[in-house]
Amino acid sequence: MEEKALLSPKDAVAEALIHLCETDDRIVVLNADISSCVGLHDFTSRFPERAYNLGVAEQDLVLTAAGMALAGKIPYAVSYASFLAGRAYDTMRNAVAMPNLPVRFVAVCAGITAGEEGAAYQALEDIALMRALPKMTVLVPADFQSTRRLLLNSLSWNGPLYIRLGCIPLPRLYGTDDGFPVGGGRLLREGKSVTICACGIMVHEAMKAAAVLARQGIEAEVIDCYSIKPLPVMLIQSSLRRTGCCVVAEEHNIIGGLGSAVAEIAATTCPIPIRFVGVEDRFGQSGSSEELQEYYALTHQHIVSAAAQVWPLRRR
Repeated sequence: MEEKALLSPKDAVAEALIHLCETDDRIVVLNADISSCVGLHDFTSRFPERAYNLGVAEQDLVLTAAGMALAGKIPYAVSYASFLAGRAYDTMRNAVAMPNLPVRFVAVCAGITAGEEGAAYQALEDIALMRALPKMTVLVPADFQSTRRLLLNSLSWNGPLYIRLGCIPLPRLYGTDDGFPVGGGRLLREGKSVTICACGIMVHEAMKAAAVLARQGIEAEVIDCYSIKPLPVMLIQSSLRRTGCCVVAEEHNIIGGLGSAVAEIAATTCPIPIRFVGVEDRFGQSGSSEELQEYYALTHQHIVSAAAQVWPLRRR
């Protein structure tokens, strides 16, 4: 794919929200002073009465969204992942998750994709925080198209939802007709030697790793676990039983994220050896996303290494 055709998951937000507003008059969109970052200016021009900029005040953003939900609206609250999941966590817990309100949190520039913005902007623990909230759905799409489809599908989902989006351009994995039900996953590559479960930008690294492993005689099965909670349990269980070992790759702390979710399934239904590729209990730092991927061992080479370690230990 040509470089100019690359799009980030974040780029899908404005287009999807415009479509949602055209189809449902209950939709309102709130943001914490990041209209330019997410490209919401066209949306605001078309739907000025349904667009609200709350400024740099994530707690106010969440409380306002909760109030609108109580009034019968379906709010989409957009902000940086680090500040939404961090600064406003107790507000999300008490005002939205506890009463099970239909607020959709669109968390952008997550993980190391915030790059040069530095550690304060790099949410590397947000999946764990959101997973721990009862009733909160957690989604981590891997490309523009899956982000668009999940945002559109989120309209009919019950209760609160957190969708985590990176901001670096990525190749397209999916077509416009591919379906993305909340709670699902996608089997991107079949294999019998090792399962690779990945989410977000690490899905791309997983596909690269699978190609390298194939040349080494190791057939990797790749699952895009875009729905972290609820997890596609049947899909994962079936793959783990078929391959007998697993590598989990995520651009997130290895504590509490996708790796923990997959390990919980394995421990209770099909115990197998697992290796984790993720950030090992550390904060972020400034640097380009490419530099940080290498620094935190989040590349396809590290997935290949993990697969090579776990494959000889597999259980059938």
